[in-house]
Parts: sequence; structure tokens; C-alpha cells
Amino acid sequence: MNASDAVTIVVNAIPSPSSGTLQVGPLALNAYGLMIALGVLAGISLVGRRFAARGIGDRDTITSIAMWAVPAGVIGGRLYHVITDWERFRDDLGSVVKLWEGGLGVWGGIALGVIVGLWRAKVMGLHVPTALACVTPGLPLAQAIGRWGNWFNQELFGRPTDLPWALEVSARTAEKAGYPAGTTFHPTFLYESIACVVLCLVLLQIDKRRSPRPPRLFFMYVIGYCVVRFFVEGLRIDPAHAAGGLRLNQWVSIACAAAAAIALIPRGQQESQPETQASPD
Repeated sequence: MNASDAVTIVVNAIPSPSSGTLQVGPLALNAYGLMIALGVLAGISLVGRRFAARGIGDRDTITSIAMWAVPAGVIGGRLYHVITDWERFRDDLGSVVKLWEGGLGVWGGIALGVIVGLWRAKVMGLHVPTALACVTPGLPLAQAIGRWGNWFNQELFGRPTDLPWALEVSARTAEKAGYPAGTTFHPTFLYESIACVVLCLVLLQIDKRRSPRPPRLFFMYVIGYCVVRFFVEGLRIDPAHAAGGLRLNQWVSIACAAAAAIALIPRGQQESQPETQASPD
């Protein structure tokens, strides 16, 4: 491939990997799992610095919490995916455990992961609301990296488009989605990844400049991610339950955003006052 060919590829479409496996020397690594693992490590690194800045712990503290929260998040994410896509698994229960093929629902992962993580923080004697505020920016950071697993699996892309950044998939993948070979699609994994990075940076700035009282930053994250997911979900063409012209995850986004907005409503003078403890950069 010469330089002009490379430029043409960049301009015309984003190519998809030919395999979901990364070969590192003698090791064959599942790319989907690797992206999730890298996302978790990046989140732990960020949260560890925030724990230290708040004076409630360090990287070892969040690592201890993550040892419980991350597996719980994976289980919760898988359960959400299986329950909401039961038709796919009903006649092949063995597929339930095939995590390497993709299929982790963000809502289930965040819900169970956060619940178990907060339980672990309480057991360790940490101030739970402050711990949640420290963890919050790490969630979209981990999601931003983990979404690249969908790129390697050639899954969860959007409807067809000929935009310069359209996603190119294999002929088999395009035909399986009901489109002719050579069709290019919206790279929804990329949209969500970029949006999650922006959300992470916005949350860090809000925490630095406004110091919202814990756990208000978490509710801001929920609203922000719900907005992102609502629009990204509207582009996707993979099979999903729908009602009233909206996909299931769009309805979940609306419900979660509404609940988080209600939680942000001040309930007294003390609630509306900013936190006095310094926030980390």
C-alpha cells in the first residue's frame, strides 16, 4: 500500500479489522476483551489519582474496589444483554457465556458494578458519596476505550452512509445486516467513544470548577451518557425491541435521565451549597 492508497482509505471509509484477535508474539488476544480490560485499567488509573487527591485512598484502594465491581459489572452487563435479547439465546443457552463474541449491556453493567462497588467502599470504611464522585469520570473513560471492542467485532454499527468517516465492514457482515457487500455504515462505536471522552473531560472540569456535592456528579454523568446513548442508539440498525418508534435502550435512556434529573433537584439550602473539600484536577 502506498501513501495515496492510505489517504484514499482514510477519506472514503474507516476499514474494520479483518479479525477480532490480536496476535502479540505467540499470544492470541481477544480484542473485545482486551479493549474492555484497557478501559478498566485507564479508569482505575484516573480514579486512583482522584482518590489520592480527595484523601480517601489511592490506586490500591480503587483496585480493591474494582476487584469486586468489575466482575459484577461484567455479569450485570451480560445479564442485561441476555434478558433484552432472549430470542437469540433461548435455543442456545451455551452462547450466554460467550462474552468474547460481544454482548454487554451498559445499563446492566453500570447498575450492578456501581452497586457492588459502593458496597465494597462501605465495607472498607470509605465515605460512599465521595467515593462515587471520584469514580464517576472514570466510567465514561472506561466506556470510551471499551467501545473499540465493537469495532474489532464488526458489530453495533449504524445505518448506511457515504460520509468520509463511514465504517467499512466485511461483505459477510454487510449481507448479514441485510445490505449489499460494499455498503458503508455510521461508525456508532466511534461516535460513542468520542462522546464519552468529551463527557469525561466535562465532568472533570465541572468537579474542578464547581465542586458539586457528592453524589451529584454521578447524576450529571447519567444525564450526559443518556443523551449520548439516545442519539447513538437512534442510528443503530441491529435488532432491538422497540415501541412508539423508539428502541428499548432509547426508552431506558429517557427513564434514567429523568430519574437523574429529579435526583439533581436541590432539596434544601445545604443540598444546593457547593462541596467545600478541594476537588482534584
